[in-house]
Amino acid sequence: MAPEIAPLADSPLTARAQWLKDYRFGLRISEQGTVISVGDGIAWISGLPSASMDEIIQLEDGSQALVFHLAKERIGAILLQQTESLTAGTAAHLSGKRLGIKVGDALLGRVIDPLGAALDGLPPPEVTNQRALDTLSPPITSRDFVDAPLYSGCKIVDSMIPIGKGQRQLLIGDNGAGKTSLALDCVLNQKDSGVLCVYVLIGQKRSAVVNIIDTLRRTGALAYTTVVVAEATAMPGLKYLAPFSGCTIAEAWMWQGKDTLVVYDDLTTHARAYRELSLLLRRPPGREAYPGDIFYLHARLLERSTCLAPHHGGGSMTALPLVETEQGEIAAYIPTNLISITDGQIYLDTQLFARGFLPAIDVTRSVSRIGGNAQHPAIKKEAGRMKLDYLQFLELEVFTRFGSRLEASMEANIKRGQILRELLKQERLQPLSATFQLAWLIAHNEGWFDTVKPGALAQVLNTLKEYVQASDLTLSTPREQWCNAIQAWLGGAA
Repeated sequence: MAPEIAPLADSPLTARAQWLKDYRFGLRISEQGTVISVGDGIAWISGLPSASMDEIIQLEDGSQALVFHLAKERIGAILLQQTESLTAGTAAHLSGKRLGIKVGDALLGRVIDPLGAALDGLPPPEVTNQRALDTLSPPITSRDFVDAPLYSGCKIVDSMIPIGKGQRQLLIGDNGAGKTSLALDCVLNQKDSGVLCVYVLIGQKRSAVVNIIDTLRRTGALAYTTVVVAEATAMPGLKYLAPFSGCTIAEAWMWQGKDTLVVYDDLTTHARAYRELSLLLRRPPGREAYPGDIFYLHARLLERSTCLAPHHGGGSMTALPLVETEQGEIAAYIPTNLISITDGQIYLDTQLFARGFLPAIDVTRSVSRIGGNAQHPAIKKEAGRMKLDYLQFLELEVFTRFGSRLEASMEANIKRGQILRELLKQERLQPLSATFQLAWLIAHNEGWFDTVKPGALAQVLNTLKEYVQASDLTLSTPREQWCNAIQAWLGGAA
């Protein structure tokens, strides 16, 4: 029988007071173990033959551990809470409870650790509902097709690599290529859309954590976002649990019929933390010293992201896992694992970043396996023409490197492609609305940007954005009406 979920105590004193309150006199027979050794976030314990996997162990000094490895003579446990007095010889007791985390709307706008403790200096969140951290993914009968768009606010993504609600879209690239900036743009663009966000930071430096939280707070995105933090100095057990905590929080909202977005930043660090724990617990290493179940670790995490069927509330959980590559090597072990699990990937190239093309998304190596199924029909139609133009331009541009003379039609296509490349550039933390995406796509496909100088495109796009925001145009507006409105705006701008 699976043990029940245990709420985590805020402090050892609170746990002791609750234990005294619930104490009843009677004959009891229990097991008592002893800590053999402690180090690197791992505790070896003997004398608990009835221990089961993922069961919480209460240590006499107030520390908590999670059963992670079962051997014949002893068990290996990862430490969740550790006091300075924890040493070899400390008594250990089984709790018969599983690890869980509190979930609910009170977590919005809060910064917590993977165990649910507040890290923002505010009182603990007032939530009573509890969910297990590691649960089975929804069965196929509970799922529905992914057909509703989740707009990222990025021109390249929303037009050529669309993301749907319930999709798992991988952000992959070298360190410093802009993965976190793109993920933040996606979170910022969910403002007033009803999508609740969870941002999971795994093994990040404290300075990076503070910058991300300040950005979310400054832009107003923290109001609909929960930040789960296991920073670089945290114990490896907390880094291992962080994405499961974020997934559980978002999953609770999904089963309530709400749309959610969860960002895992990043799963490369998560895999390294799991490898560290596995090697410390003397599990057999496999490829690149990762344990044999590293694929299952991420598969069971990401498979929980889905779009639920209407008879289950119709909620969704969209996942944006980040993975880091080294020198653009996407055929490495962890990246290939995650590519095979997810529904597509957005590849960010450092060479494009160095050339000033931001966001540095390589369209030729990026794909969305949901594709146009998650796009509005109007955007899907216009984006198809634009993407064909851009891919043809990338092929033609190769010939210009040889310095050969080109035909007039090819030169015109290359010039048009260079303008399109300038149109696709976008500053970070400036997500764009879906109606503006449709406006610039129509203007490009009609050739109304062809006569604009590349240096003036940014100003033209800004004025177009202001015009669209002030108008009553929507995605359902007929194309002819869109063309007339944009032409009238062009005439006024001229």
